[in-house]
Amino acid sequence: MKLDSTVAAVVTGGASGLGEATARALAAQGVKVAIFDMNEAKGEDVAKAIGGVFCKVNVTSDADVDAGFEKARAAHGQERILVNCAGTGNAIKTASRDKTTGEAKHFPLDAFNMIIQINLVGTFRCIAKSAKGMLDLEPLADGERGAIVNTASVAGEDGQVGQAAYSASKGGVIGMTLPIARDLMNDGIRVNTILPGIFNTPLMNGAPENVKAALAASVPFPKRLGNPEEYAQLALTMITCGYFNGEDVRLDGGIRMAPR
Repeated sequence: MKLDSTVAAVVTGGASGLGEATARALAAQGVKVAIFDMNEAKGEDVAKAIGGVFCKVNVTSDADVDAGFEKARAAHGQERILVNCAGTGNAIKTASRDKTTGEAKHFPLDAFNMIIQINLVGTFRCIAKSAKGMLDLEPLADGERGAIVNTASVAGEDGQVGQAAYSASKGGVIGMTLPIARDLMNDGIRVNTILPGIFNTPLMNGAPENVKAALAASVPFPKRLGNPEEYAQLALTMITCGYFNGEDVRLDGGIRMAPR
């Protein structure tokens, strides 16, 4: 797919981190970008900087996602590109003892379900609604109608202590990539997923310097955290390379996560 001003894109989680870098990279190619995010102030700032449009969207809400696509399409037309970066995580052991009282407890199921709803169901919700719109697009010269990029995590394959919910949600994104690509293959819509390792995102920026240094040292090569722009680079490759389909690709400097 050629990236220019005739193409529209939606980037979820586009107000910061991996999503912001991708939104900026797409806009730099002339693509008309709509940002879906909960952070209204940051989202509006990024959208203004790239000449795009901001849509306040909670990906767990059908109404929010529908309204977001309606606003984005009113501004830019039907998107040919969807990049799913919206997501979050938590760290809770499946079962453990309270360090103060010694009382046994288990992972609160509402906290587990919240992560699944945001990272997995939210991603699928945006895919399904975007792909439905793409079906009405005229195919490009090679028959392509659209390209979708999802964000999983290396935790989807080697999750750490406390990551049961996060790993399950990201493993689900990995697991549904090929079936969705097969669902959409006859309509010319490609689907791929990136599995980022340890990246220098706003969440990571809040960690102490010694913690970040230790994490960087654990990466085989290069011994540093990933940059959001490197995620964006791979996302654009997945979008522009027409033979890239149904793949789950680690972007992690060769790391394999230890138990903790």
